[in-house]
Amino acid sequence: MSDTDITRLLALARDGDSAQLGAVFEALYPELRRLAGSRMYGRQSTVTPTVLVHELFLRISQGSPMSLADRSHFFAASARAMRWIMVEHARQRASGKRGGDQVMVSLDEQLPDAPPALTNVLMLDQSLEALEAISPQRRQIVELRYFAGMEYAEIASALGISERTVYREWERARAFLQAMLDDADGNGDEGRA
Repeated sequence: MSDTDITRLLALARDGDSAQLGAVFEALYPELRRLAGSRMYGRQSTVTPTVLVHELFLRISQGSPMSLADRSHFFAASARAMRWIMVEHARQRASGKRGGDQVMVSLDEQLPDAPPALTNVLMLDQSLEALEAISPQRRQIVELRYFAGMEYAEIASALGISERTVYREWERARAFLQAMLDDADGNGDEGRA
């Protein structure tokens, strides 16, 4: 399905024809599933790529119609929703609900804190919130690049900035997030050679 067809279906969905949003999801499902699979954090997650995309559809299709302009805007909204879903699942899993605070004790006497996959999702979310406070545009670029898998040119078009600016801001955001994640892991400067 072409980008023009997607834009037309999104306009119909915005005007109240909710079935058209289903058609957009159906057309873009393989790409959404591929993106979801490439963004999963380890295999300890309770969310599979299929579950993530299906939950995304439920969240986007419920309530009042979203004002999605085109394919890029659809993927931007999807990226943000995927992030929220993954963080929500990680928080539920890491919380005491349904035994999530129980840890498996092995015979080597090491007690694991939380599974690395859950910790990474929550640390990334906290880092993105900190980045939002400094530069909302950088946070948007990270979401579009990392969660939606968009290329620099697509991000530039979606945000109305130059491709060079997107690249520069992406590099700054990556450096900031890496520093935040290193600090959270306790690796700071001593972990670098």
